[in-house]
Amino acid sequence: MTAIFPPSLPPSAAPVAGALPSRVVLASGNAGKLREFSALFAPLGMELIPQGQLGVPDAEEPYGTFLENALTKARHASRLTGLPAIADDSGLCVDALGGAPGVYSARYASMQGGEKSDAANNALLIQSLAGQSNRRACYVALLVMVRSEHDPRPLVGEGIWWGEIVDAPRGDHGFGYDPYFLLPPQGQTAAELDPAEKNRLSHRAQALRQLLEKLRPGVA
Repeated sequence: MTAIFPPSLPPSAAPVAGALPSRVVLASGNAGKLREFSALFAPLGMELIPQGQLGVPDAEEPYGTFLENALTKARHASRLTGLPAIADDSGLCVDALGGAPGVYSARYASMQGGEKSDAANNALLIQSLAGQSNRRACYVALLVMVRSEHDPRPLVGEGIWWGEIVDAPRGDHGFGYDPYFLLPPQGQTAAELDPAEKNRLSHRAQALRQLLEKLRPGVA
């Protein structure tokens, strides 16, 4: 396995402080993420290119933390393209389940012999919480940008969106666990929120704002 942090940093990999790249690889094939991220990064003069367009396969995500997986995906895309790269990792963490499903949120049911689908994941979540009075949970998003494969100072944005898990689904918007993720301040689930409001409040929005702040000239 290639080490994430090599013993020495090649001179060509040293990032240029304060310089914003014009082209950046998005370590994802998700069309929705590409649209969302492209619109947010465009004012900075940065063009996002999906990794599949450059022939980059998905990286393995072997780690138990969102940060390690996001960093691995970003370094993988940068290594195979020679370009700066951005990657994210996100999921749902439930207090009563010790933080599960966590980084395995998209594969929660399939890892226990079920289908790989939102419906199966949600069914297992509610089953696992049967009889639990503590329904506190949070969505977590980690967004990482590396300016080169061996960038010693990756830029990181983290978003945490707190809520509670309800037993019955509510709302037609969103995806994943959104219909079961209740936001007490709004009195709505994430799937009931207007999409524009969700994009303003969500864990991904929070992570993006942090990263964009660090990308301002003179900050990064």
